[in-house]
Amino acid sequence: MNERIVCLDIGDVRIGVAVSDLTCTIASPVEVITRVGWGPDTKKIAAVCARYETDRVLSGLPRNMDGSEGFQAEKIRALCAQLEQAGLRVRYQDERLTTVVAEDALIAGGMRREKRKQHVDKVAAAVILQSFLDSHPDGGRALWEEEAP
Repeated sequence: MNERIVCLDIGDVRIGVAVSDLTCTIASPVEVITRVGWGPDTKKIAAVCARYETDRVLSGLPRNMDGSEGFQAEKIRALCAQLEQAGLRVRYQDERLTTVVAEDALIAGGMRREKRKQHVDKVAAAVILQSFLDSHPDGGRALWEEEAP
């Protein structure tokens, strides 16, 4: 069975959201959620997952250039723990430099600075998800079936 993946680029102020197609081949940016708090954020993300009929969430995980995790990664893991308590299956993808790639793509597309700020988070989520899909041609099926790390 084919099932979509919802991808999150979680920041302190906004959460960028992207979703895969049913065949887990193409990532598309869909929206930006303004952060309110863990409870409302979890409900909004769960609603996005329900809209796309999936419980699979891929979260970008910021790592330092040496591969270690810092304070921001801890905050993301804490929010993702809330998502798991809400019944979503969460996996992680290294997100180093994805915002830079997203920003560069929007600049190359001629988007003005004011509009880029509104779109960069969801484009970064799409970059994270596309990277995952490219490295897991089956949509990472085995990853979703094993116990969460």
